[in-house]
Amino acid sequence: MSPTGKKEIRLNAFSMNCVSHINHGLWTHPRDRSQDYTDIAYWTELAQLLERGKFDGLFLADIVGVYDVYQNAVDLTLRESIQLPVNDPMLLISAMGHVTQHLGFGITVNLSYEAPFLFARRMSTLDHLTKGRVGWNIVTGYLDSAARAMGLSEQLEHDQRYDRADEFMEVVYKLWEGSWEDDAVLRDRGQRIYAQPDKVHKIAHRGDYYQVEGIHLSEPSRQRTPVLYQAGSSGRGQAFGARHAECVFVSGQSKDAVRKLVSDIRASAVRAGRRAEDVKVFMGLTVVVAATEKEAQEKYREYQRYANPEAGLAHFSSGTGIDFSQYELDEPIRQVKTNSIESLVKTVTNPELNWTKRKLLQQMELGGRYAAIVGSTQQVADALEAWVRETDIDGFNLTRTVTPESFEDFVDLVIPELQSRGSYKHDYAPGSLREKLFQADARLPSRHPGASFRRATAVVAP
Repeated sequence: MSPTGKKEIRLNAFSMNCVSHINHGLWTHPRDRSQDYTDIAYWTELAQLLERGKFDGLFLADIVGVYDVYQNAVDLTLRESIQLPVNDPMLLISAMGHVTQHLGFGITVNLSYEAPFLFARRMSTLDHLTKGRVGWNIVTGYLDSAARAMGLSEQLEHDQRYDRADEFMEVVYKLWEGSWEDDAVLRDRGQRIYAQPDKVHKIAHRGDYYQVEGIHLSEPSRQRTPVLYQAGSSGRGQAFGARHAECVFVSGQSKDAVRKLVSDIRASAVRAGRRAEDVKVFMGLTVVVAATEKEAQEKYREYQRYANPEAGLAHFSSGTGIDFSQYELDEPIRQVKTNSIESLVKTVTNPELNWTKRKLLQQMELGGRYAAIVGSTQQVADALEAWVRETDIDGFNLTRTVTPESFEDFVDLVIPELQSRGSYKHDYAPGSLREKLFQADARLPSRHPGASFRRATAVVAP
C-alpha cells in the first residue's frame, strides 16, 4: 500500500523482439519505430524511458514457431509482420541492464524446447549481469508449427505439456537452489580457494522427461531463481501457476470476469500452501492518452486508420487453433477440440457468448484483443485505479501501439498524475526485482515449492 492507503499500481511495458506484437498494423504508422527492433539503441532507449517512468519491468513476449493457422498459410503473417520475423529476447537484456539501475526484465522462454541444464545457466548469467533484475515467463507453447520446426510431428497434449513443465521446474530448482551452498564461494586468493568443493553439489535427477546429472555451472546469483511469471488460464495452467508463479498475467474485457479470475488465482495459491499476496496479478491493457479527451479520441481514430483487424484475427487463429477465415461474418464460432490455448478456445466457442467473426473483428479495431482505455490524463488515471480497486489486480502489462510514442505519452502524462494521487511510486525500492515487487528477500520465500530444494545451510526468507 502507498502512504495514502491506496494499492500501489504495478506496471510492466509489454513488448516483443519483433515489429508487430499485439496491436497489428500500426507498424505502418509514420511515427512508429518498431522496424528498428534490430538496432540495440532502440532497446536501450526504451529501457531508459521506462526507468524514467519508474516502470517495474519490461516484459518481453516470445514465440517459437509461426502463425500459420489463418488461411492455412503465413502470407498475411509475413505481409503484416505478425510476430514474424522475431528475434531472441534474452540477448537484449545485458545491454538494457547496462543502461539502467532498477528496471526489471521479464523474459519469455518456452521450456518445451529447452534443456534445463543450459537454460539454468543462461538465466543465472543474466541475474548476475543485472544484479538480480530478471524474471522468467514460463510458457509451454501452443503452436504446432513450433513442434514441427523442432523435429516433432505435433505438440504434446495440453495437460501433458504442463506435466513436463512441472518436472522441468523441479530440475531448475535443484540447480538454482540446491547445487551451491550459500557460503560455497570464498574468493580467497591467499588460500587459493575460489569455491569450496564440499559445498558444491551435483544434482542427480531421474524423471519421466528429464535425466540430469551435474553441478550447476554458475555460482549463486542474487536471486538464484529468477522471479517467476506465468499466464496459463486453463484449469491445468492455473494449477501450475498456483504452485510456481509469483506474477500472473491475465486478460479480460469485463471487470466481473477479471475479478473472478483473480479471486480464483489467489485461492489456488493458498490451497498450494502459499499466501494470496505471494502472487502479483497483471492485466493486459492498451492505453491511448492525451491532454484532453478530444485529443485522445482523435489519436485513437488516427491509430485505427493504420491498424489491421484481420491481422489481429490471424494472430487469434493461431492462439485458438481455429481458422477463422473459413467462417462467414455472422456465423457462430463452433465448438472444436484443438491443442492450443485452452482458455481462449473455451471462451470463443461458448454458445452463450455467441461469438462471430464480425464480433471478433470489431473487438480488434486496433489490431488486437486487449481491453483499451482512451481518454485524458485524468480519465486514464481514474480508469486504472478503478480496475485495480474493483478487480484486485496489482497492475498492468501495457501494450504498445505506436512505438515509442505510446510509452512516452504514458510516462509523461499518466505517471505524474498517478503519483500525485498516491497510487504510484515516486522512486524505486532498493534491491533485486523480487525485493522491489514483494518488499521481501531477494530469494524465493520459504513457503514457495522451489525453496524446498535448498541445502540446510541456505538463508531463507520468512
